[in-house]
Amino acid sequence: MSPLWSSKKLLLIGASRGLGFALAEEYLKRGWHVMATERDRSTSKLANLLGACDGRLEIETVDIVYSDQVAALRARLASRKFDLLFVNAGVKNDDRETIADVSTDEFIRVMVTNALSPMRVIEALQDLVLPSGTIGIMSSGQGSIFNNENGRHELYRGSKAALNMFMRSFAARHANDPRALLLMAPGWVRTDLGGPQARLSIGESIPNLANTIDSQAGKAGLQYLDYLGRKVPW
Repeated sequence: MSPLWSSKKLLLIGASRGLGFALAEEYLKRGWHVMATERDRSTSKLANLLGACDGRLEIETVDIVYSDQVAALRARLASRKFDLLFVNAGVKNDDRETIADVSTDEFIRVMVTNALSPMRVIEALQDLVLPSGTIGIMSSGQGSIFNNENGRHELYRGSKAALNMFMRSFAARHANDPRALLLMAPGWVRTDLGGPQARLSIGESIPNLANTIDSQAGKAGLQYLDYLGRKVPW
């Protein structure tokens, strides 16, 4: 059954594959208009969705680790407004490395991609989001300091904890902003990043995650939630 078309508009950063691609697909199923970005057209799956969405998908190319590309995207979208801005970005290092093992270059790569770049995008594109809208970022349950009881994936955990702190600072600087601000934990999902042993399928995570995002519309302030809408301890 075809979904009813919606007037809602999503700006989705980082949708080439994995969870980002699944989010684009999910919101198209819900009848939204989706502006989705890919980093490299040659490796992106987004074009596969163009034929079945009645013109409701637009694709932009941007690598968010380059601030000049983010600024150029902002300029191209200057006249647009969106109900939801969602930033999906994530890389990891070798799972076997502790913070004592990781090279400086690898530390920088993970922190810039997972923590700095998503916040640069939020800062650059926030004005494109309607006052009644939502600004969200894909975080991780591994960004919870409280929940870290096994110490594995140290650099990835640290990058997501840093992202959470930066978003909390953003929220503090925008205390009177009426928009919902979300840090979302999708669960451990079977993707290239999550690996084949992950507990959840994309189908178990992403529709529920989208339901949670949609349920927070109109609720001002920052929340750190998992895909089922449960609060994640900081």
